Amino acid sequence: MIMKKTVLILLTLLLNSWLIAHPWKPNHYVIIDTDGGIDDMRAICLFLASPDVRVLGITVSPGALDAATAYIKVKSLLNSFYHEGIPVGINRSATYKSPGFESAKRCQWGNEKGIDASNAPDHIKIISEILTFEKTPVTFICLGGMTTASSALRTIPEFAKQVKQIVWSCDGLDDNKGFNYNIDKTSSQIMLDHKLPVKAVTGSNDEIYYESDLISVIGKTNTIYANKISAFFRSETSDNHSFERRLTDELVPVFLHWPELFTSHLAGNNSECNPSDLMGIRGGFKKIISGETVNKNQVINRFPSDPAFYSKDIEPYVEEIIEKYGEDEWVSGVIANELHRHLGVFAIIGVKMGIRAREYFDTGVDEFRALSHAGSEPPLSCMNDGVQVSTGATPGHGLLAVSSDTATRPSAEFTYLDHKIKLTLKPEIAKKIADELKEINFVYGLDSNIYWELVRKNSIKYWKDLDRHNIFIIEALN
Repeated sequence: MIMKKTVLILLTLLLNSWLIAHPWKPNHYVIIDTDGGIDDMRAICLFLASPDVRVLGITVSPGALDAATAYIKVKSLLNSFYHEGIPVGINRSATYKSPGFESAKRCQWGNEKGIDASNAPDHIKIISEILTFEKTPVTFICLGGMTTASSALRTIPEFAKQVKQIVWSCDGLDDNKGFNYNIDKTSSQIMLDHKLPVKAVTGSNDEIYYESDLISVIGKTNTIYANKISAFFRSETSDNHSFERRLTDELVPVFLHWPELFTSHLAGNNSECNPSDLMGIRGGFKKIISGETVNKNQVINRFPSDPAFYSKDIEPYVEEIIEKYGEDEWVSGVIANELHRHLGVFAIIGVKMGIRAREYFDTGVDEFRALSHAGSEPPLSCMNDGVQVSTGATPGHGLLAVSSDTATRPSAEFTYLDHKIKLTLKPEIAKKIADELKEINFVYGLDSNIYWELVRKNSIKYWKDLDRHNIFIIEALN
């Protein structure tokens, strides 16, 4: 009897430790509310850059900019990162009249052409849908006023249950003269008086944070998020406003990762969190912007990027492929082809398709379901290997299925929360690849070494030349 109890306890502890140490699940699920300030743009870039944060959605409310203008800024930013699937809602019920800061208006978040705020979904609809389908406790981030948080608390029953904390960028719990507090005094006080804990993260307005050394480090960090922040500091807006080199909303993502870098003063359910280790915060900023907040691999610490590590025919293209398409696509391509046991064109297409789907939703691996229409007959079915490696949606996880349709095609559906998209390789590209494979097969036959050498050569060519942002038709199915 004692032995059985001991075994049960050990199994329970083992199971619990496995659940806690989920290798891919982020520690932070967030909904962000922004008022379109320049520091908001940099903070959002940091949230998106960290694989330990999942941005479930963004809402906009008036503050530094009016809500419609802020919406256009946010959508242009997400589109520039190919994160079109992150939902963005607008708070039209807020009555605050924005001063419309000129520097914030001029700041380029992305290409604003063609973005229309008039048809943007309401903030309540976006927040309610997220809380319905995402069961992990959520942190609500307020980078401006408290209007949207108060509106959601009043309107959505799940808000008080599923939101575990509010993290608010402001001038302090007792500073009722601050800009963000005064955007909506009533809502600010409602949220501070509610039992839902508010972490008030204060800025560091007396010290220049973005010194030349840090700006140089950001400029040398080869990520899309670092490039966006770096572009701002090269802009005229940055040159003309020294205030923008101080630390404000960017402290919130740093606080979320490393609260120990802040001194917290409790006041009931709430706490005021002041930066206390600026050197540590600078180090945290660098880790976040470079995407180094989690270990991305399960067995090795770092995947080799030295070209000499790879086969002679691939070696000349390693740096080019990583530079053009990122380390994530490169690593997935290497693993997929090792799994596949030869370099295959459709395996590469599957990798690019899976990375593009993850990019669209801005997810990590192992977070959505995939349904492939590539069938089970090679060479087209080789696409399935690329999809599963790049997304983590494997048959073993129960997340990848292959459609039984007899009409196969280089296409797959991806479902994340309540949203589904379909990615299809453009017909002209699919035809070109298929025709080349047929011709090589006709001339040399599958049993010929020359056949596999030419297939390998073509695979390297397409790996290098096909940009995942230009080769797929993306359809939103709901």
